[in-house]
Amino acid sequence: MPVTALEAATMAIDASLGASWEANMVQAATITPQPINWLWPTWLATGKLTILAGAAGTGKTTLALGLAATLTSAGIWPDGQACNTTGNVIIWSSEDDPADTLIPRLMAMGADLERVYIIQGKISDQGEREPFDPASDMDLLKLAAARMGGVDLLMIDPIVSAIKGDMHKANDVRRGLQAMVDFAAEQGAAIIGISHFAKGTKGSDPQERVIGSQAFAALARMVLVAAKQEDSDMRVLARAKSNIAVDDGGIEYGIQPATLDSGIETTRAWWGGKIEGSAREILNMVDGVDDGRTELDEACDFLRDLLANGPVPSKQVRQDADGAGYSWATIRRAQKKIGVEAERVGDGIGAKSGWVWRLSPGTQFPKMLNEPAKALNPGSEHLREDVSTLVEIEPFKSHSVEVF
Repeated sequence: MPVTALEAATMAIDASLGASWEANMVQAATITPQPINWLWPTWLATGKLTILAGAAGTGKTTLALGLAATLTSAGIWPDGQACNTTGNVIIWSSEDDPADTLIPRLMAMGADLERVYIIQGKISDQGEREPFDPASDMDLLKLAAARMGGVDLLMIDPIVSAIKGDMHKANDVRRGLQAMVDFAAEQGAAIIGISHFAKGTKGSDPQERVIGSQAFAALARMVLVAAKQEDSDMRVLARAKSNIAVDDGGIEYGIQPATLDSGIETTRAWWGGKIEGSAREILNMVDGVDDGRTELDEACDFLRDLLANGPVPSKQVRQDADGAGYSWATIRRAQKKIGVEAERVGDGIGAKSGWVWRLSPGTQFPKMLNEPAKALNPGSEHLREDVSTLVEIEPFKSHSVEVF
């Protein structure tokens, strides 16, 4: 009997894989919908990876410890909501000493220390000790979590330590973070991975400010960002990204000195009022950034990037613009401002005809007229780059007429 096309394809796949495999598909009707479970509602979800990023000096670790203290003691979350349960917390930090930094801060914020576990390396059955590596030792952490009766919050500081390869390469980051994502899902635990802002990113999209590959922000279900106002104690925590809840709004917070009963001096976080606005607006307010850019300016950049490599069908332009969140009216204004020509291609009959958009030959791209201004931050030996002066692009008047 002749072999069918399906059988031939199956045999070819089996031969290439060395085993018999097939795609495992589940009918959607058989999957029971499940709600998102939250430790801190709309801010910190169980079973998910959350990135907490910010510049140096914003108190990210203290802030995260404050959240851990709230969970262990059933306290009050930063926005005033009550924590209705207590939970276990695991902390791994390569940057702070438990005895003189982590524990005093937790005590100052009222943590139940019996619910807090600090990772201090790993030990073999022969008594050998080695440093704990979050990039390769997550299976050991699963066993430890089971022995302690489960974990509700895991804090990794910094999250880049979970990456074995290059933190600037998306594939390396995705492979490294997948172990974190799996741990969170299997344990039903929230994970806070602490990260830093890349230098020279002030004023840009908050997600893009997270150091390393954009895969850090892409794989996390929530990205929280922290910032501190210069020459002030004011700090803000904002939601830069959320795939599972609202992604705007922020909380004011601060870091203040505290003295334990033992006389040990440490610091603690305090929470202020709620702040409205997007993460970018909130961070720009704190950073003192006023780039004067409008939605039209960003739409112009969007079109330049989209059309930089040649003509694009107008239907595709409209689809991509909609996906990027731009209204068609804004895109049409941007089209006129930067000189985008609309041209009919084909003979006007059939599927091969239609309109395309392309940049006119004289269209200019923004470029720097001078070097970025540099200023020395108070208390810092490093220079930071602020803003660049861009050339002004004259509007181009197209004689093509496209009807929608």
